[in-house]
Amino acid sequence: MACRENLETHLRHRGIAYDIQQHEVAFTAQKVAASEHVSGRMLAKAVMVFAGDDLIMLVLPAHFRVDLEATAAALGGRDVRLADESEFAPFFPDCEPGAMPPFGNLYGIPVYAERALAHNEQIVFQLGTHTETMSVPYREFIRLARPTLARLGFVPGKVAQAS
Repeated sequence: MACRENLETHLRHRGIAYDIQQHEVAFTAQKVAASEHVSGRMLAKAVMVFAGDDLIMLVLPAHFRVDLEATAAALGGRDVRLADESEFAPFFPDCEPGAMPPFGNLYGIPVYAERALAHNEQIVFQLGTHTETMSVPYREFIRLARPTLARLGFVPGKVAQAS
């Protein structure tokens, strides 16, 4: 799909090194991480939410779940709900549904990133398909996506942090 070509062009024009990996078809972030043999902490997944009528991209480690209360607080107290794939797929016409890279800004969508991702030197993410991933230095992701950093999620089974 064109997503890969568009992102590669974007990165090359900015002099950013990246690697592309192929894997068997995987539809969940944890399965992508397992097929790439990387930690769920390193794989950045994109989760789409609506804050009121505004579509927002959240970027979290694969093993995290979205904390809607924390996300609402990060978005200024707005009502937040998870977006249905049918609601956001049209915004990513060059990507397979649910496989968009964490660069919502390239699609005119604000990006918020979970602070826990900062523990990684590199992040891995889906590249518009369910069979390809790309890895880039975390600092370059921050420079290109320009996300708002916030606490957006939690690790299931761990004691929740105070808000």
